[in-house]
Amino acid sequence: MKTIASCVEDILIKQPFLEEALFRQIINFSALSEELQAPVSKMLGKPVKTGAIMMALRRYAPPVHLRQSHQLKAVLKQLGDITVRSNLIDYTFQNSDTLIKSHSNVMETLDTKSFYGFSKGVYESNIVVSSSEKRIILEGFKNEKMIDSQDNLSSISIRLPKNNQRISGLYYQIFKRFAWEGISLHEVISTTNEFTVLVESHLVDQAFSAIKNLNAV
Repeated sequence: MKTIASCVEDILIKQPFLEEALFRQIINFSALSEELQAPVSKMLGKPVKTGAIMMALRRYAPPVHLRQSHQLKAVLKQLGDITVRSNLIDYTFQNSDTLIKSHSNVMETLDTKSFYGFSKGVYESNIVVSSSEKRIILEGFKNEKMIDSQDNLSSISIRLPKNNQRISGLYYQIFKRFAWEGISLHEVISTTNEFTVLVESHLVDQAFSAIKNLNAV
């Protein structure tokens, strides 16, 4: 059964920026209650008073990553080296019975100093590579179905502190920063202690600044 509290929670979960602003007490409860009056009333199918919504907002329990923000801030201040690479191309191929063999053949001929990333999904696979290796990629995967390709990309790699996977909300903070800055991500690559994003080259300076400012959260 729907209640005012459950409706408020549903709305906040779908709007994480609003949820965080509420937790940090930088938002006016009264004004927000008036803003939510119409959608909450619609969800319940009856008029709802703003006072009841305000009470639900004050009683709302934030998610763990917001309640444990001090741990998250400590991890963000421990972010390691940031490495930027330019002149990259991203290829997407449809998975096939021969794709892994094509990949193996390409790996034998690539320059070991070049940037190369490979990730295999359920239906398609991505390859990110230095533009200097374009000829090798196109030749090595000539019998595979290319779904998409994008050049003029740059990558930003961040060294993460050990045990980062145990801190909830870490990736949320990274993605939130990009969203606030209006930076769209072309690709995301991650390993246990390393996180890499691909952006269009004209956005790389802005993206780098956004990451540098993470430890100021």
